[in-house]
Amino acid sequence: MTVLLEGPGVTVPDVVGVARRGQGVRLTEGALERMRAARSIVEQLAEGDPVYGITTGFGALATTTIPAERRADLQRSLIRSHAAGMGLAVEAEVVRAMMFLRARTLALGYSGVRPLVAEGLLSLLNAGIVPRVPEHGSLGASGDLAPLAHVGLVLIGEGEVMVGGEVQESAAVLARNGIAPVVLTEKEGLALTNGTDGMLGMLCLAVHDAAHLLTVADIVAGLSVEGLLATDRAYAADLQALRPHPGQAASAANLRAVLAASPIVASHRTGCLRVQDAYSIRCTPQVHGAARDTLAFAKEVTGRELASAIDNPMVLPDGRVESCGNFHGAPIGLVADYLAIALAEVGAIAERRIDRLLDHNRSQGLPPFLADDPGVDSGLMIGQYTAAAMCAENRRLAAPASVDSYPTSAMQEDHVSMGWSGARKLRLVIANLRRILAIEWVAAARAVELREPLRPADGTGAAVRLLRGSVPGPGPDRALSPELLAAEDLLADEALVEAVEAATGRLA
Repeated sequence: MTVLLEGPGVTVPDVVGVARRGQGVRLTEGALERMRAARSIVEQLAEGDPVYGITTGFGALATTTIPAERRADLQRSLIRSHAAGMGLAVEAEVVRAMMFLRARTLALGYSGVRPLVAEGLLSLLNAGIVPRVPEHGSLGASGDLAPLAHVGLVLIGEGEVMVGGEVQESAAVLARNGIAPVVLTEKEGLALTNGTDGMLGMLCLAVHDAAHLLTVADIVAGLSVEGLLATDRAYAADLQALRPHPGQAASAANLRAVLAASPIVASHRTGCLRVQDAYSIRCTPQVHGAARDTLAFAKEVTGRELASAIDNPMVLPDGRVESCGNFHGAPIGLVADYLAIALAEVGAIAERRIDRLLDHNRSQGLPPFLADDPGVDSGLMIGQYTAAAMCAENRRLAAPASVDSYPTSAMQEDHVSMGWSGARKLRLVIANLRRILAIEWVAAARAVELREPLRPADGTGAAVRLLRGSVPGPGPDRALSPELLAAEDLLADEALVEAVEAATGRLA
């Protein structure tokens, strides 16, 4: 499937498809026409008075006028000098998202580059060529300068690419794929680097993953409700309506759906001396729901950014070339921090449910640590340790990056967003949350099976059956890590929600 890149109208699913699933991309004729029109303005201005980024240097060197015969050198030097990243290579899906989104902005026709620059980026994407982009270097102010420069370096036939997990020189890889390096002219090196595409790409992927994991969180919490012989009464629609947050309502509706007609829940609906459950059970819709509402805001910001032209200066249809601050990553950095906080809390409440399932003093008759032979066997004891360790890491990662500005470029760029750092942290929080929920899934499924002959609901039963295709049920101790990894892989493949929805209908 090929994504037709018009410029406007790019969606999160488009980004996920290109970045993660290898979908191809092709520019539309409308995008080509806009780029040609903007380029004609740049070429006219190149013959006149100094214009930032076209006939001058950059940043603190913006007052230095560059003669016509040196302007190609200027653009090439910009790419080379800004490709100053260090550290491990970022993930291929992040680089692909970044390349696609930079081509998206260029296609809007406000950057003044020739169409062949955007086409060059898409040629790399379509050939599966992934520039090696080091993790450290972006402060998220004039966009993701260093990461984008490492992409630009490959576009001009320099730098390094990742092939089969190995680093190779880009020139040879481009030659093997029949891709000619681009010789940049006025404005083009600047347009390749002055964008928030790295942090936005990571936010798009995070929004997609978070939406899935929040549904997963409701499903596995439902399993924990059954495993702990808890009640579903707190999730009643009329009770939830007394506090009308939309995310809370959605989470509670999911819990009602996955627990519908549960024989386990029905078994203790009367005659039970407990009058209420612990907060980690009773308040699940409130915590999961607050995260859902945070995600809704993140989706709004992401949608606005996907409709934005991010560059500096901007080439306007009336012939003006104006410097602006659209490259500043504050909108993305702030929302990345906000979403990281919310998802860290989802992991925190899940860890508390795991601990309750494993503690025989609070698990309503389950064996200690869900062990087959407690004392000889430790059961899932250390799984909770692992979850707690990741919760602790998420707590550290929830500290905001966006408040930590460092001035750069001789005080010309005297406030930065740290949006790239915020998005990098968010990716780690999401990965940890997925693993924490995998541990809860494994523990809660075992707890439900230990309640036999009582049976789970259709929805939660589907979750147990899917897990048992990869992870065996209760029994003597065995290496736990492979089972947790198998559960994590099922969540990464987004298999759980699909399996449960086959029994429950569509979940929120």
